[in-house]
Formats: sequence, C-alpha cells, structure tokens
Amino acid sequence: MAPAPSPDLGDDKSRQIDARRVRLSIQDRHVVMDNGYVRVTLAKPHGVISEIYCHRSRTNLLLNHQKEDRRGYWDIDWRFPNGRGTFETIEGIDFSVVKEDDNQVELSFKRSWDPSNQNGLAPLNIDKRFVMLRGSHGFYSYEILEHLPEWPAFNIGSLRLTLKLNGDKFHYMAISDERRREMPTEQDRQRGQTLDYKEAVLLTNPGNPELRGQVDDKYQFATEAKDSHVHGWISDELKAGLWMITPSNEFRNGGPIKQELTSHLGPTMLAIFMSDHYLGNAELKFGDGEYWKKVLGPVFVYLNRVNDDSADARSDLWEDAKAQMRTEVQKWPYSFPVSGDFAHADQRGSVTGRLLVRDRFAPEELTPANSAYIGVAPPGEPGSWQTEGKGYQFWTRTDADGNFNISNVREGDYNLYGWVPGFIGDYTNRSNLHISPENEINLGDIVYEPPRDGPTLWEIGIPDRSAAEFFIPEPSPKYATKLSNAQSNSTDEGKFRQYGLWERYTELYPDNDLVYTVGVSDWRKDWFFAQVTRKNETDNSFEPTTWQVVFNLSEVVSGGTYKLRVAVAGATFANLQVRVNYPPTYRPLLETRMIGRDNAIARHGIHGEYKLYTADIPSYLLRPGSNTVYLYQNRNYGPFVGIMYDYLRLEAPTTAPPPPQSSLGSRRTNR
Repeated sequence: MAPAPSPDLGDDKSRQIDARRVRLSIQDRHVVMDNGYVRVTLAKPHGVISEIYCHRSRTNLLLNHQKEDRRGYWDIDWRFPNGRGTFETIEGIDFSVVKEDDNQVELSFKRSWDPSNQNGLAPLNIDKRFVMLRGSHGFYSYEILEHLPEWPAFNIGSLRLTLKLNGDKFHYMAISDERRREMPTEQDRQRGQTLDYKEAVLLTNPGNPELRGQVDDKYQFATEAKDSHVHGWISDELKAGLWMITPSNEFRNGGPIKQELTSHLGPTMLAIFMSDHYLGNAELKFGDGEYWKKVLGPVFVYLNRVNDDSADARSDLWEDAKAQMRTEVQKWPYSFPVSGDFAHADQRGSVTGRLLVRDRFAPEELTPANSAYIGVAPPGEPGSWQTEGKGYQFWTRTDADGNFNISNVREGDYNLYGWVPGFIGDYTNRSNLHISPENEINLGDIVYEPPRDGPTLWEIGIPDRSAAEFFIPEPSPKYATKLSNAQSNSTDEGKFRQYGLWERYTELYPDNDLVYTVGVSDWRKDWFFAQVTRKNETDNSFEPTTWQVVFNLSEVVSGGTYKLRVAVAGATFANLQVRVNYPPTYRPLLETRMIGRDNAIARHGIHGEYKLYTADIPSYLLRPGSNTVYLYQNRNYGPFVGIMYDYLRLEAPTTAPPPPQSSLGSRRTNR
C-alpha cells in the first residue's frame, strides 16, 4: 500500500505549524523545545524526557503516572572487572544550550566522572544531546561517551535509549510488515502464567479475549540490525503513531545481522546501541590506561498522524513511518549535529572494489560474490566484528557482479571483512585501511578462497549463517501466538519466533535421537532446527543428545584424510563431540569444549554467533559401504542448551574420485 499523501500535513493549519520557528523555554526544573508540531519537555539538569506532546492530538504520548526519570531515558549496564553489574540511568549534571535559532535547538546534558567521588557511576564522561529542527515531526537524540586513560578498567554490557509510552492510548505495535499486531497490556501479563523464563508469559485472562492462550515475550520481536531502522506504536484513538528511527547502524555493535530488541509490551520503544543479546560474549572491556570515545546516534523519534476519515489508519501510519525512515537514511550522515565529535559527510571517506570467490572445485576459476556482506570494522581476527563494539562498523551488500561501495566511513583504521551466502567461512583482508576525509580507496578485484580441501561427498543445509532452512515444527497449541494482525505473515517470521519450539524435540524424538540418512532424508523435513536436550518427563531432568548422519562410500582412499566441515549458526553452553563409526568411548575427532552464550534457542533467534569447525577423519576410520558420523552434544544443564547448525559438508581427499552424493533437497552451489 502506498503511503497516504502527507498523512499529518494535509491542511493549511498543518502548513502554518510547519512554518513556526523552534522555540525554547528554560524553566527552574525543566527545559522545553517546541516547533508547533511537537513539544518535548526534559528535566533539568538530568536530561530525562518528561513529556512528548503532540499538538495535533493535544496529548502527552509518554506515561505520565511513571516517575519522571522512568518515562524517557538513556541507561547503561556496566561493571568493574570481576564485579557485579549495575544498571544506571544516565543523568546529566550540567545543562547548556548548544545552539538556539529559529531553525534548530540543540541541548546538552553532561555529566563528568570524578575519581574522588565515584558515587556508583560508570567511569565515563557522558554528553547527552537533544535536537529539534524547524518543520520536523519529532526530535533527535545522540550521546558522546569518553573514557580517559587515567581511569580504571571497566566493562559495558548495554547502552540504550528507552521510551515508555502512554498505555491508555497505544495498543498496536509495528516492527515489520510481517510483525504488526494488537498487543496485550501490563495488567494482562500480571494475570498471566510465567513460563520457562521471566520474559515469557502465557496470557490466561487478557482483557482482549482474542489474545487468550498466546504468549507475550519481547524476544519474539527482536530484529536483525539491517532490518531494524524503524519500529513503534500506533494509537487507534488518536490516529497517531510514535516511532523510533535509526538511520545508520555504524554505531551499533555486532554487525549487520546482529539481532536486537525493538519495541515490546509496556508500551516500550527502544534504541539499543550495544548489548550482548544473541551473542553472549560481547561486553566492551576497557583496560587500565585505555582511552576511548564514541558517538551513539543520532536516532530520530518521529510522530505522525492521519486524518480522522482515514479508511486504514494503521496501514497509513506504518507506511508513512517507513517512508520517513527512508528519508532519514538518505540524509545520513546528518548535517545538523553541532558536536565536533560527530563526523559530517565531508569528514568521511569510502571503500570500493569487487569481491570474487575462488573455489578450487568449482567449474569456473573465479565467480562474482553475489549479494555478499562486505564491510569495514576495527582491525581484528576473521569474524571478530561479530563481538566488536568499541569502534564503528560500515557494511553493504555486493551486486550480482560482486561490486561494492562502502560509503560514509568515519576517519580511522579498519580491516575489510565479509562473507558470501552459499560459501562457508569469513573473508578478512588483514591489510590496514586508513580512511581519510573525502578520500575513496579503490581495492579493485579481491578474492575470497573459502575453506575447502576436496570435492563434496555430501552436504546438509545451506551455508547462510542461519538454521532457518531446517525443519521448524509447528508450535504447541498451548503456546501458538499470532505475531501479526496484518495480511502478510511469512512462514519463517511466524514459525521460528514461536515460544517453546525446543520442547517439540522431545515430543518428536521421545526415545531415540535424530538419524539422518544422506541420499534419503531431506534436511528441510528431517533435520530439526536445533540439537537440544531431551526432557525426561519422569523427573524433569534433561539428557544429552547424539545425532547421527548415515552415509555410504563406494570406496575409501587409503592414507587420505577426509574433512567434515561443521558450520554453527548459534550455540548455548554446548559442547559438541564428533566421532565416526565408533562409540562414545573413543576419543572424539573434534571437541568444541563449551561454546556459545547467545541464548538464541530460547530467544527465538534462529542464529547467534557464527563459528566454523573442521574435523579431520583419517581414512582408516571409514569403510566402503555404510558409515556414521556421531554428533554428541554432551551438556544437559537445561532446555536451552544446544546447537543450531548452519551447514555440514564432508569432503573427500583430493585424490578421491568425485562421487557427488548430495542430501535430498540440497540446493546445489559451488561450496
């Protein structure tokens, strides 16, 4: 559906509002920005948001029964090494007006860290900024953080901006085209039944009877960074929406497919800049003597409204919010931030080139890396960008010919990273790239050689860093949740985000574990999306599981080494042991030890931190005819312990004849 034309600017009165200058009112305990469309009130000098008032609706859009410091605020989760975590609402001490004219007001709320009077605060200088522009239907916020060399070591777990909306007005939430729905209330949750973790509640007696028997869980609305530029809430009564728009991901941690919370019941709206969600090992760790400074944002809090005669106000508001998001993305990097720490367009450079793939066993020597993810991030090991958050990251996708243009990169030193759907492993160019203002670095043709030692004997899945292609069961009827009231609701969006899918493994495999027969089984139907524990119903304990892959070899190359590639899409406190043809008493060919803290199985993530392993299989362990790979996950500390596989492949020694035995349903690629 096309957005309604100017849904909240359709009359002369609205145009007059847009012509008004930005006004600033400084009071004893508050400061107010007003541009005729929206009025924002902030506590002074703390810089927490007390009110977001829409003139057209004549309504405060934030909760007004909450304490003032819990309506709209920045916060940080931090700790000293070996210490306990502290959630701190970031409050300013010094207020100042950075810019004030008819077209723009920018406010600063600073707090400096005093080593002699730490007062339970993170060792950071913090400058919170709020900006209102003339004619803008919202306001911007960003933050500058600084850790000085003489300050102590500490860790950051999360950084975010939170808005608590008026629950009497906002009941409908929109995350994506596929996830838009009427939401329960806080009272519905309080009357419900808490499930396996506190965030998940079964709605047993909601005010809206259509929600009875569904699950409310904020993790069902998590989204990959690349797809999380706009989300928010709609008030049917006001025919208005309030949206969080993130125009760039350069300041977020974890790269383009790192998943993060968005909006959820409360009503709550988030802009999360750093967290360990779906990674588990992503704290920012600062040592003694380490200097650090980073700018987070700006993000845009956007208000829109449709006329009272709108036939489909929800869709009109959502489509307009998406259009505004595209406008904000096009304007990045913004020209208006006053802080000298924000890099404007003329202070940035770019990196261009073409990525090719060389697979020794592909028909063509070089193939273009189509739709590859390619980006620059601080120097590190292959894949280190997944847990990196101190610096900035800049990503794009290649075109069909492998060409890429990474634009608007801040000045600094970077490595080039990437990965190619359809191929395993990480691309890393270890050469230091120094980006300078208004300078383009053209790398020309660069080549990625994915790990491979021999031709493919068999493969399971698609190497795309996700377990979404595998068998995802229907949710249990007692937990089935409708994640969208919209007409479009794709299968993958609706399935893997359902609560309790891990329980289905025990129901489907009550006595014996999964056995997959290459050439007979189909991974789309016969490979459960996660190797989890089996629940013992007699005492509610959990048992480790052993999956088997059965395959035939027409002959075995004497003295050769076969390679089993195991790409992991995510893991939670798992230990994988790989053996071939012999029972668990034999030493494993591969043991990962404890891997993964991403908790993606419980949080409906379908992927977490990507890892690639290789098991060397000596030919004397194999035999002509039937063989079996045993995948033994030996930890059993609860229902969420397990592994989500991305892809498995067995390679023959290079001297072996090429007997292509592919699993049924495999999409043939040169992997």
